[in-house]
Amino acid sequence: MIIVAVADQPDPLPAAGSTPRGYGGLPSYTGGDRASSAAAKLARDYRLREVSAWTIDPLRLRCMLYEIPAATDRQDILARLQHDDRVRLAQPLQSFDTFGDPELGAHSALVPAQAPGYNDPYVGLQHGFSAIGAGDAQHWASGAGVRVALIDTGVDARHPDLAGRVTAQHDFVTNAPNAPDFDRHGTEVAGVIAADANNGIGIVGIAPGVHILSYRACWPAQANASAARCDTFTLAQALSAAIESGANLINLSLGGPSDPLLEQLAGYAVKHGAIIVGAVPPNGRMDGFPVDVPGVIAVTSAEDPQPPGAAVLAAPGRNILTLEPGGHYDYASGSSLATAHVTGAIALLLQLNHRLDARVLFAALKGSQSELDAPINVCVAMVVLAPARGACTTMVARSDLGRAAR
Repeated sequence: MIIVAVADQPDPLPAAGSTPRGYGGLPSYTGGDRASSAAAKLARDYRLREVSAWTIDPLRLRCMLYEIPAATDRQDILARLQHDDRVRLAQPLQSFDTFGDPELGAHSALVPAQAPGYNDPYVGLQHGFSAIGAGDAQHWASGAGVRVALIDTGVDARHPDLAGRVTAQHDFVTNAPNAPDFDRHGTEVAGVIAADANNGIGIVGIAPGVHILSYRACWPAQANASAARCDTFTLAQALSAAIESGANLINLSLGGPSDPLLEQLAGYAVKHGAIIVGAVPPNGRMDGFPVDVPGVIAVTSAEDPQPPGAAVLAAPGRNILTLEPGGHYDYASGSSLATAHVTGAIALLLQLNHRLDARVLFAALKGSQSELDAPINVCVAMVVLAPARGACTTMVARSDLGRAAR
């Protein structure tokens, strides 16, 4: 499979999509006649089979997902297409992965451990919540009025701790092993960001007042697994939809190789004021999507070695208590969860000042880290950006985080 784009003046983007395992019978999303004609001619000239096509309004492109002929060298066709004057972009269909630990999540027995100011029974078990000073910061903000686009697997919007928090759901995946409501990874990430506060159940999200816009672009690697996979086709549609939604924040708890189409979309979003938060992969490399896109806020787990010389934020990412589908709770790990902590923290800051940009937000949160590999402290960042708010009582050092994680 390859993706080819030509210039277009597209019709409105439909909210539908598919994965490479389920393209048969899809409609061809109509764009401009000239672009459709160019796509048909390209298919004939290069003996390509158009599997699906869609328009990307923000970039004014019509993209085609083509299958190349059997026994044909893909790199050769891509090289020829890249030198064709009709073509704006030609690239492989690439795969991306979420960064959660697939070995965790056995619905552990939880013993209530409340914290002052909350009636949620498990908040005292949320070491990540306390490590970043979320409780102190919630004296002044809850993330109300902030819309977070979660590009991930599906989310169990019926989970009792997400009641009213998921205000939109769009599915760009078909033929996945399970339905969106049973997807684990997206539910775990949504729980860290937005689990309801003081509802007498479960946990507390970092920003329990936000609205989650769920864009399902990834599917479980195996049935009921937390680990999930996405591709250029699904992620491009989800990113385009997130941009058009006008979301303040875009959470990308995933990553993979550099990708020209996705980089263009993310760059457009950043240029037009969206804050994108992306996960650093377990190997710490910064040369892949989304963390290689200028302006994207990169996040790594505070418990892991930090990428040397890289501009990244650290947040708790190990043994994080969060939501599981079906009304359950369990621990999960990975930079996916660290990214969710930072997204929630930024939502709190944006509620106080919607004009804050990625550069200012990064600087404030980076400055809140007591050490290079210590987690962010959103309360400290909040006081720096708005000194009249008062003082923070929670200052958790790196050693405290390590004890909590163990």
